[in-house]
Amino acid sequence: MRAVAKFAITGGMTPQFRALSVHLLTATGAVFAMLAMLAAVDAKWSLMFVWLVVAFAVDGIDGPLARHYNVKRYAPEFDGVLLDLIIDYLTYVFIPAFALFQSGLMAGWTGWFAIIVITFGSAMYYADTRMKTKDNSFSGYPGVWNMPVLVIFALEPSHWTSLILVTVLSVAMFLPLKFIHPVRTKRWRNVSLPMALAWTFFAGWAAWVDFHPESWAHWGLIVTSVYLLFVGIAQQIIPERRS
Repeated sequence: MRAVAKFAITGGMTPQFRALSVHLLTATGAVFAMLAMLAAVDAKWSLMFVWLVVAFAVDGIDGPLARHYNVKRYAPEFDGVLLDLIIDYLTYVFIPAFALFQSGLMAGWTGWFAIIVITFGSAMYYADTRMKTKDNSFSGYPGVWNMPVLVIFALEPSHWTSLILVTVLSVAMFLPLKFIHPVRTKRWRNVSLPMALAWTFFAGWAAWVDFHPESWAHWGLIVTSVYLLFVGIAQQIIPERRS
């Protein structure tokens, strides 16, 4: 690659090499997705979620890095948005849907219903050019199914409760409801970003202890998930103060 060659010749970190490095970091999400899928095939659900949480963490930092190093200017030969969407669909949609079905947590026809509405609805949502709002939030539930599916694995509710949750979130993808991006949505970011970091920690810990029913991480997952799920809607209801 030209940026790598230039780095070798100049012996320094050029803007092109830094920008390319961000794309390479994003692409590691595909590797983590494969590792998660291999674990899921062997029904190693805790290991699967560990890899998905790692991919989630990478997805949280590559965007700010891409903007900081101006990848659109210095590495325009790669489409970072497309690369990110491909990996997001694998780690946020496809693998969690497979796990929900294959684990038996949603029995019979409810499992089939879940994987169909999750994969089909999310494909349409990811292709929707109206998915982003003016404040860099999401219009409709953004299809981050790794989050509710991990909570289902941790709490093991009845399959009817899981069915209601999946149905409500699937419909919410196409409703004019706001869901924040913890990094890019500026309003209340001083609370939202720590909440997202806390969710990542609790999720990783819950998976690490094999979703032990008495793990304190479950309460952390509930609190942070409720906040991240409803804070955008709260912002729609509560008017923003203008200076």
